[in-house]
Amino acid sequence: MRFSELVQTLDPAAPNSLLSQPDLNPEVSGVAAVDAAVAGQLSYIEGGRFVAFLETTQASALILPMDETLQSQATTRGIAWMSTPNPRLLFAKAIALFYQPFRPAPGIHPTAVIDPSVKLGDRVSIGAHVVIQPNVVLGDDVCIHPNVVIYPDVQVGDRTLLHANCVIHERTQIGADCVIHSGAVIGSEGFGFVPVAVGWVKIEQSGRTVLEDGVEIGCNSTVDRPAVGETRVGRNTKLDNLVHIGHGCQVGEGCAMAAQTGLAGAVEVGNRVIMGGQVGIANQAKIGDGAQIGAQSGIASDVAPGEAVIGTPAVPRRLFGKIAVITQHLPEMYQVMRRVQKYLDGKMVQ
Repeated sequence: MRFSELVQTLDPAAPNSLLSQPDLNPEVSGVAAVDAAVAGQLSYIEGGRFVAFLETTQASALILPMDETLQSQATTRGIAWMSTPNPRLLFAKAIALFYQPFRPAPGIHPTAVIDPSVKLGDRVSIGAHVVIQPNVVLGDDVCIHPNVVIYPDVQVGDRTLLHANCVIHERTQIGADCVIHSGAVIGSEGFGFVPVAVGWVKIEQSGRTVLEDGVEIGCNSTVDRPAVGETRVGRNTKLDNLVHIGHGCQVGEGCAMAAQTGLAGAVEVGNRVIMGGQVGIANQAKIGDGAQIGAQSGIASDVAPGEAVIGTPAVPRRLFGKIAVITQHLPEMYQVMRRVQKYLDGKMVQ
């Protein structure tokens, strides 16, 4: 595909003023990172340290930010380019043009075990050794890879993809266009026990788990159902691998949680919240819309909408930066304090 054709496919509304000269119109046959690209490949530069690769990249074409200096440098090197306010987004679209993940053709593998009461939509694909228990409803174009187990009374929306070895527990509702990755467990029992003199009494988890449309759950992540009521993950929220959503949590729309994040029971997360890796949130904490929580933070209380926090216990990001600077000087401060103490001790003796 010629670069000019690729640009029109990626962004038909892109004005010509954002494109390199017409004579820079190479053949593009694939995509690659800017530091690994070779002739015939498309890459992108978003900014930061990757700008330096503009001098050495072997890519035939680049997606650049709206930066005249970078545009000029690319033209000087004979690299075709287009500029856009969001190079990473356009590059993601380019990847989708050149790569399509494996998806089996519609059909049911002969080793699948499917209860007669199951309702199947059109063009459903069910892989080897899948087990689907009574009263499950699968929408159109649902794809289920091998070894998936679906418990009774589950609903799965149109075009949802269940990867190999995930488990969907009873009464779970999964919306359209969701992706559940390998090893994930959705709707498992919440961690509910009552302490008694001789140990613990189990609280049966009679609630359900709901994933709204467009939710993606990473490998080996878990979303638990509660004793009563529901655990809900809002539309278009994305969970990385090894994320745990505790029983009764309410997670809003458009959130993103990095690996090893854990939410205890009944946590409320607003819309468009971002959490770094290994964040831990205590029972019943409330995280406001648009909050940002840095990696390895411990959240013991509420976080206000739009607030950026980090640390354990978490503090505002600016305060954390000041604390970090002071911490680096603690050895010198300690020595000063020792000298002051010796001086004061000497004065008291006199």
